[in-house]
Amino acid sequence: MMGRKALDYEELNENVKKVQYAVRGELYLRASELQKEGKRIIFTNVGNPHALGQKPLTFPRQVVALCQAPFLLDDPNVGLIFPADAIARAKHYLSLAPGGLGAYSDSRGIPGVRQEVAEFIQRRDGYPSDPELIYLTDGASKGVMQMLNAIIRNERDGILVPVPQYPLYSAAISLFGGSLVPYYLEEEANWGLDLVSTRQSVAEARSKGITVRAMVIINPGNPTGQCLSEANIRELLNFCYQENLVLLADEVYQQNVYQDERPFISARKVMFDMGPPVSREVQLISFHTVSKGYWGECGQRGGYFEMTNIPPKTVDEIYKVASIALSPNVPGQIFMGLMVNPPKPGDISYLKYSAESKSILESLRRRAQIMTDGFNSCRNVVCNFTEGAMYSFPQIRLPQRAMDVAKSAGKAPDVYYCLKLLEATGISTVPGSGFGQKEGVFHLRTTILPAEEDMPAIMSSFKKFNDSFMEQYQNHSRL
Repeated sequence: MMGRKALDYEELNENVKKVQYAVRGELYLRASELQKEGKRIIFTNVGNPHALGQKPLTFPRQVVALCQAPFLLDDPNVGLIFPADAIARAKHYLSLAPGGLGAYSDSRGIPGVRQEVAEFIQRRDGYPSDPELIYLTDGASKGVMQMLNAIIRNERDGILVPVPQYPLYSAAISLFGGSLVPYYLEEEANWGLDLVSTRQSVAEARSKGITVRAMVIINPGNPTGQCLSEANIRELLNFCYQENLVLLADEVYQQNVYQDERPFISARKVMFDMGPPVSREVQLISFHTVSKGYWGECGQRGGYFEMTNIPPKTVDEIYKVASIALSPNVPGQIFMGLMVNPPKPGDISYLKYSAESKSILESLRRRAQIMTDGFNSCRNVVCNFTEGAMYSFPQIRLPQRAMDVAKSAGKAPDVYYCLKLLEATGISTVPGSGFGQKEGVFHLRTTILPAEEDMPAIMSSFKKFNDSFMEQYQNHSRL
């Protein structure tokens, strides 16, 4: 008889089996089944704007269309279909990529696009940026995984991650065999940071023999939607300096801000504003993407990370690992170049680009308000305002009987609630347990991305389900 084979389930790498990724987990799989059966599903489980009807911005699509089909540039009628500035930009990018979009680029990304990213960072922060320390990646996720892989040596290496957190972090830390060290955001303080409890988390981890090596911040927050103040970021940087931690700054939602009190400010800018020793000592990796903001180009897989205060020998090792994949996806790199260097006032396409961008952001701001108000009008539901990013993260105060029924069905209480919501309304969400939450507190995450005209009906459907669920499980507790 033959023995077990390497790809039999029992023989797989245990780290692979430990990975949990709730955004595409049980709820998503059930929603896909229901969709196959003919039920209309509203997929609010993932920040995927175009899948929920957001139209792509015209200018970047025109430029990439010309780059993908360069023979169009030779057509005498090209100027009748494409504006002159889109034609000029397409020629510019094709000159930077001599083999066109079908050829591998430098493993770090096209040098000219990295230069555009560096100029964007300098305009944003007021401090120069070195394109040699900017790597283009297939979305921000690939960059995050690359850096965690470099930092984690074994299961005794810990990464401080905000809880609730985006499950990319817990999944990648499991995959690379490290330990997640949670620091809890305070829901009552609008998902604010409490450094006293963060210090306790570090001390507790160290008492278990874990070496805490890095700290993740997500600003604006996912799933919690809060925007960090400059004072918050200063505290975080001081903390990383004192504790000798690498700071991983996930800033992919920097265009998505829906209030005026706390505009986005990068960790890099705050760090340089602070001056030495923090500005010279703290090792910082910053991440950005074309998938979010008002671009929402998730499927294009364009991203970057920038390294600050990283020793040259380490940069060489990161380059070596990036080289294994040969090249980031080239069309995604072009999208990144266009995002960081969009049409300027006076350009032919500027007014259209500006109007499209403004319309999307203003609508997202209104949708954030509609959703927050809708959740807060529901029985046993409380929700902080979505200050930024693309999500609402309401707390669902579940009756004891609902928790008991969930337990007897072998489900976490919030998973049970979200499954019932899905089956009754077709709204596909992610249970809060997929992001981490305090013991005995339950949430769900939904995006604010459904079309604005559909939002009132969606919230009305949610309210009808929720209030009847609460009625059923609260008033009949003796049944």
